[in-house]
Amino acid sequence: MPSGERVFTGHKVLLPGREGPIPATIKVSTLTGKITDIRQSHSSQAEHLNLPESDFIDVGDNVLLPGLVDAHVHLNEPGRTDWEGFRTGTRAAVSGGVTTVVDMPLNSIPPTTTVNHLEQKRNAAQGQCWADVAFWGGVIPGNETDLKSLIVAGVKGFKCFLIESGVEEFPCVTEKDLHLAMGELQGISTVLCFHAELDTGSPAAPTSANPTLYDTFLASRPQQLEVDAIRLINSLHAKYPSLRLHIVHLSAASALPLVRAAKSTGLPLTVETCFHYLTLTSEHIPNGHPEFKCCPPVREGVNREELWKALEDGTIDCVVSDHSPCVASLKNLDTGDIMGAWGGISTLGLGLSLLWTEGRKRGVSLSKIVQWTSVATAKHASLHDRKGAIQVGYDADLIVWDPEAEVKVTKESFNFKNKVSPYEGLTLTGRVEQTYLRGQLVYDQEKGFSQKAVGQLL
Repeated sequence: MPSGERVFTGHKVLLPGREGPIPATIKVSTLTGKITDIRQSHSSQAEHLNLPESDFIDVGDNVLLPGLVDAHVHLNEPGRTDWEGFRTGTRAAVSGGVTTVVDMPLNSIPPTTTVNHLEQKRNAAQGQCWADVAFWGGVIPGNETDLKSLIVAGVKGFKCFLIESGVEEFPCVTEKDLHLAMGELQGISTVLCFHAELDTGSPAAPTSANPTLYDTFLASRPQQLEVDAIRLINSLHAKYPSLRLHIVHLSAASALPLVRAAKSTGLPLTVETCFHYLTLTSEHIPNGHPEFKCCPPVREGVNREELWKALEDGTIDCVVSDHSPCVASLKNLDTGDIMGAWGGISTLGLGLSLLWTEGRKRGVSLSKIVQWTSVATAKHASLHDRKGAIQVGYDADLIVWDPEAEVKVTKESFNFKNKVSPYEGLTLTGRVEQTYLRGQLVYDQEKGFSQKAVGQLL
């Protein structure tokens, strides 16, 4: 074997098109970080005597998986780096096997709504990324003439809000704004993502209601907001049928018939849901605990089961974190005021374990979980020519995964900046033992993170 190669081998390797892991040996170029060859058998060190020990990685009976692509992450730098940042966010990501994150355009200051703003974000990220990072652009009122130049500059698509976002520098769009933006984007290979809640004057929780009760918050964001939003999206899609549209963080099962109807007509529509909607239920959220607040909200257990069914039948395409952190003071943990707290759940580092823990109760295979968190998310972010699968020519982004390990989630185990999460105290099944980015070790469960940040800006 020529020099400049690294070999990964194991008895359980998840390759594309396989229902389960099989023995395999993978060769990686250390010069390019690409997979150069895959052999469907386990190798021994004796077959690679010319390799230094550090370049022969035998994962044994652990499972070798492709790195996850988390297509919905708020890294918040620059501007709100005290909430999160490229360094802490990407380290948290690789600790959970996420080798690529796609950064959302809001909560940083400035938001990613012009090329100049994108460059400010790229400059802030330089040398700080343990995972690869791609970027979404933003659609806000009046920036439709910036969209094509943002595509040329490298954004993977765009995000807009149909309801106020919670930050003044990223206002929501009207139907008129959307016609202008979609007119600019139609005919271009890109995607427009929607925060799909639309306030059409539905009855909300009375202002006198107790703000520490989770039911008060749940009543303030009814499923009808998502139904009305998706109805508008479908109407717009009929006018711009060539433009791919995407619904972020779907939580309302009552909107699923509208999604199915749109997909049945052949319109290019994709949908994501989040780890928290598939693992948490409103019945088990204690009052006075704003760490569970996100928008749209975590709903009832029966709703969760419908989301799982929609995921398994293909109505929902993929699963992401929507990692949306803030400084602890904005979570109102001291007062328990859920209504006044920042809405966002911190998940980076936990998603694969959460989904495996919940999914295996339903007989969900690892291959399906990889389809939802790697293959489909890479395709959604137009990274499927290099990410999301263990395949020749792809980046050697690999996870060594122990599916049987039990993990107690503690505050000390969080690698994101502000250590507030509703998952604290849970015991999960499955643990990432090591994460490799383009064949380079960036995280080891025992030794921690690599000294050098080798993540690239995509």
